[in-house]
Amino acid sequence: MNRIDRMFAARRRESRAAMIFFLTAGCPDLESTEQAIDALAEAGVDLIELGIPFSDPIADGPTIQRASQVALERGTTVKAILDLVRRVRARHPDLALLLFTAYNPVFHYGEAAFVAAAAEAGADGLLIPDLPPEEAGELRRLASERELCVVFLVAPTSSSARARAICEASTGFVYYISLRGVTGARAELPADIEERLRELKTLTGKPVAVGFGISGPDQARALVPLCDGIIVGSALVRLIGEQPRPTLREDVRRFAGEMCAALAEAATAR
Repeated sequence: MNRIDRMFAARRRESRAAMIFFLTAGCPDLESTEQAIDALAEAGVDLIELGIPFSDPIADGPTIQRASQVALERGTTVKAILDLVRRVRARHPDLALLLFTAYNPVFHYGEAAFVAAAAEAGADGLLIPDLPPEEAGELRRLASERELCVVFLVAPTSSSARARAICEASTGFVYYISLRGVTGARAELPADIEERLRELKTLTGKPVAVGFGISGPDQARALVPLCDGIIVGSALVRLIGEQPRPTLREDVRRFAGEMCAALAEAATAR
């Protein structure tokens, strides 16, 4: 049982949903990324998805696409990101951390070498949105040997049979995409999200976390009774911005603290 498994088990015992944040490594620079992660940990965030920038990102909306572009323009590499993970792990030994990446960087690094390097650095899991479960057998085997979770995504358009297969393959948790289309903060969530989540929960006993489109505390509170984790990405990436600034750490800590407080308030409804 790795940190992701332990974290979700603890949240279930407390009848709380996990607070999960995504951010792009290297935007505006790696020092700012490290400061943001420290701020998230200080605010009580349960899991961090650290995005590895790629020139042709999968399912990312304009905010995260731009962040990837900025990170690449400023020379961010996989090796530098793994070094960052190593430093973060030394400071935050209990923080759950997942690497979110397109398959291309993994392929060029080499599957076995990438999995080994991720585990050695202190990552707890991988999420590769363009690698379907049926093509991930070797990576799943390698990850299992290193006690890394491999998380797969269920889309609103997935059939029940497809969703069941994805849930069976996913370890750590199942990522439910709340929106049709790309990532990005939205003012409102889909009308059918409650129905879809209730259906998904009948297909698996694994934790289900919801992402895409969640931008603030009110949306998070509304979803808490329906899932095991709330994922916020674009709203945080937009807050971090494209230029380093002295107030970044406090800005991130304040926003993350508001989101964590919203989940704590909603815990009694679960």
